[in-house]
Amino acid sequence: MRRKSLGRTITKGVLVTLLLIFTLFPAYWMVSSAFDARASSGGQSLLPAEFSLVNFEFVFTEGNFGRFLANSAIVALFTVLISAALALLASVAVARFRFRFRTGVLMMILAVQMVPLEALVIPLFVQVRDLQLLGTLTGLIVVYLAFSLPFGIWMLRGFVAAVPVELEEAAYLDGASWGRMFRSVLLPLVAPGLVATSIFSFITAWNEFIFAMTLLGGEDQSYTVAIGLKQFFGLHSNDWGAVMAASTVITIPVMIFFILVQGKLSSGLVAGAVKG
Repeated sequence: MRRKSLGRTITKGVLVTLLLIFTLFPAYWMVSSAFDARASSGGQSLLPAEFSLVNFEFVFTEGNFGRFLANSAIVALFTVLISAALALLASVAVARFRFRFRTGVLMMILAVQMVPLEALVIPLFVQVRDLQLLGTLTGLIVVYLAFSLPFGIWMLRGFVAAVPVELEEAAYLDGASWGRMFRSVLLPLVAPGLVATSIFSFITAWNEFIFAMTLLGGEDQSYTVAIGLKQFFGLHSNDWGAVMAASTVITIPVMIFFILVQGKLSSGLVAGAVKG
């Protein structure tokens, strides 16, 4: 029995190790090539053949990536904040209140999520054009809100519905107003869902390419990082050193954002049940 148990443990360890290598190797190759001065000339090795920061310098000087990072940060920040606020209020409305066409609204939200994003390129382009927001970050934020809100409302609705109504009633009996109850009871309990929807909104706004390229067009000063990365791909050759360095730079804010908010996923589960 001990031999069988040891054999199973070794097998699981080997499989987990192979899975980790398969998953993490592309990220390692990206970072390794980013610090390799010979990556652009075709030099390929597991370790940087010539360790240097020249690729990062090229990305921020010749590639103007600092501007693209600022644009993406603006778009992502406003998308996350606005979508989180609107989705939370809308989810409270559909989960707690009964009104006419409530089921129809929920079905419309669900139907929007089922539509392929590629099918919305032309309709959204026409709408943004009619709003005279083509080539602006504001138009891009509006489009990303249209993507994030259906997912956020549908997901947060489940979190709000899972909060016992008795907790809200107890807050009212203690003399709390609706605003105090919302801030001290409901909001902490739905915080994990709010964090999850914020991560989705941030990743969507940070990495999206098709709509950004379509709506921004030739306004290169408004380009986001996803479009900025395209400039390092040529017709006959690619600057792999710059591509990997830019990809590394793009990945870092996503990791930082996730690290900052992931603690809220667990801490918000019981915080609202504690009387403030």
